[in-house]
Amino acid sequence: MLDKKKIKEKLEIERDVLIGQLRDIGKFNPETNEWEATPEDLGYRETDQNDMADRFEDFESRSAMVKTLESRLNNVLSSLEGINRVSFGKCEICKKDIEMDRMAANPAAKTCKKHLND
Repeated sequence: MLDKKKIKEKLEIERDVLIGQLRDIGKFNPETNEWEATPEDLGYRETDQNDMADRFEDFESRSAMVKTLESRLNNVLSSLEGINRVSFGKCEICKKDIEMDRMAANPAAKTCKKHLND
Protein backbone atom coordinates (compact mmCIF):
# COMPACT_ATOMS: atom_id res chain seq x y z
CA MET A 1 0.00 0.00 0.00
CA LEU A 2 1.23 3.45 -0.89
CA ASP A 3 2.42 5.60 1.96
CA LYS A 4 1.11 8.89 0.56
CA LYS A 5 2.52 10.91 3.45
CA LYS A 6 6.04 9.65 2.73
CA ILE A 7 5.61 10.17 -1.02
CA LYS A 8 4.31 13.69 -0.44
CA GLU A 9 7.36 14.51 1.69
CA LYS A 10 9.70 13.22 -1.04
CA LEU A 11 7.86 15.23 -3.69
CA GLU A 12 8.01 18.41 -1.58
CA ILE A 13 11.76 17.98 -1.05
CA GLU A 14 12.31 17.38 -4.76
CA ARG A 15 10.15 20.42 -5.60
CA ASP A 16 12.27 22.63 -3.38
CA VAL A 17 15.53 21.27 -4.83
CA LEU A 18 14.30 21.78 -8.39
CA ILE A 19 13.20 25.35 -7.67
CA GLY A 20 16.62 26.06 -6.15
CA GLN A 21 18.38 24.64 -9.19
CA LEU A 22 16.18 26.67 -11.51
CA ARG A 23 16.89 29.86 -9.55
CA ASP A 24 20.61 29.21 -9.96
CA ILE A 25 20.39 29.29 -13.76
CA GLY A 26 17.26 31.26 -14.53
CA LYS A 27 14.30 33.26 -13.40
CA PHE A 28 10.56 32.68 -13.33
CA ASN A 29 8.56 34.83 -15.73
CA PRO A 30 5.08 35.37 -14.21
CA GLU A 31 3.74 36.65 -17.54
CA THR A 32 4.36 33.32 -19.27
CA ASN A 33 4.35 31.10 -16.16
CA GLU A 34 7.63 29.62 -17.37
CA TRP A 35 11.24 29.58 -16.29
CA GLU A 36 13.77 31.34 -18.51
CA ALA A 37 17.51 30.86 -18.55
CA THR A 38 19.66 33.82 -17.62
CA PRO A 39 23.24 34.33 -18.79
CA GLU A 40 25.95 33.68 -16.25
CA ASP A 41 27.18 36.86 -14.61
CA LEU A 42 30.87 36.99 -15.44
CA GLY A 43 31.50 40.08 -13.39
CA TYR A 44 32.98 41.77 -16.44
CA ARG A 45 32.00 42.58 -20.01
CA GLU A 46 33.00 40.29 -22.83
CA THR A 47 36.22 41.58 -24.30
CA ASP A 48 36.37 39.67 -27.55
CA GLN A 49 34.54 37.29 -29.88
CA ASN A 50 35.73 34.21 -27.95
CA ASP A 51 34.29 35.51 -24.69
CA MET A 52 30.99 36.25 -26.41
CA ALA A 53 30.93 32.80 -28.01
CA ASP A 54 31.67 31.12 -24.68
CA ARG A 55 28.91 33.08 -22.98
CA PHE A 56 26.44 32.21 -25.75
CA GLU A 57 27.36 28.52 -25.49
CA ASP A 58 26.87 28.65 -21.73
CA PHE A 59 23.49 30.33 -22.18
CA GLU A 60 22.41 27.61 -24.63
CA SER A 61 23.43 24.98 -22.10
CA ARG A 62 21.50 26.78 -19.34
CA SER A 63 18.43 27.00 -21.61
CA ALA A 64 18.48 23.25 -22.19
CA MET A 65 18.88 22.59 -18.48
CA VAL A 66 15.98 24.94 -17.65
CA LYS A 67 13.72 22.96 -20.00
CA THR A 68 14.71 19.68 -18.35
CA LEU A 69 14.34 20.97 -14.79
CA GLU A 70 11.07 22.76 -15.54
CA SER A 71 9.58 19.61 -17.07
CA ARG A 72 10.50 17.60 -13.98
CA LEU A 73 9.18 20.36 -11.69
CA ASN A 74 5.86 20.33 -13.55
CA ASN A 75 5.61 16.55 -13.09
CA VAL A 76 6.34 16.89 -9.38
CA LEU A 77 3.79 19.71 -8.96
CA SER A 78 1.18 17.71 -10.85
CA SER A 79 1.80 14.74 -8.57
CA LEU A 80 1.50 16.90 -5.46
CA GLU A 81 -1.81 18.27 -6.72
CA GLY A 82 -3.17 14.80 -7.44
CA ILE A 83 -1.78 12.89 -4.48
CA ASN A 84 -5.17 12.61 -2.78
CA ARG A 85 -6.97 11.37 -5.88
CA VAL A 86 -7.95 7.72 -6.11
CA SER A 87 -6.02 7.50 -9.38
CA PHE A 88 -2.73 8.53 -7.76
CA GLY A 89 -0.22 5.69 -7.96
CA LYS A 90 -2.08 4.07 -10.84
CA CYS A 91 -0.60 3.68 -14.31
CA GLU A 92 -2.12 6.20 -16.72
CA ILE A 93 -2.15 3.53 -19.44
CA CYS A 94 -3.28 0.24 -17.87
CA LYS A 95 -4.77 1.72 -14.66
CA LYS A 96 -2.98 -0.89 -12.50
CA ASP A 97 -0.99 0.03 -9.40
CA ILE A 98 2.47 1.38 -10.12
CA GLU A 99 5.10 -0.85 -8.52
CA MET A 100 6.22 0.21 -5.04
CA ASP A 101 9.91 0.25 -5.95
CA ARG A 102 9.15 2.49 -8.94
CA MET A 103 7.16 4.89 -6.76
CA ALA A 104 9.98 4.89 -4.21
CA ALA A 105 12.51 5.76 -6.92
CA ASN A 106 10.25 8.25 -8.70
CA PRO A 107 7.30 9.44 -6.62
CA ALA A 108 6.03 11.45 -9.61
CA ALA A 109 5.80 8.33 -11.80
CA LYS A 110 2.73 8.26 -14.05
CA THR A 111 3.17 4.75 -15.48
CA CYS A 112 4.10 1.28 -14.33
CA LYS A 113 7.36 -0.34 -15.43
CA LYS A 114 5.64 -2.12 -18.30
CA HIS A 115 4.54 1.22 -19.80
CA LEU A 116 7.62 3.21 -18.82
CA ASN A 117 8.54 4.13 -22.38
CA ASP A 118 5.04 4.46 -23.84
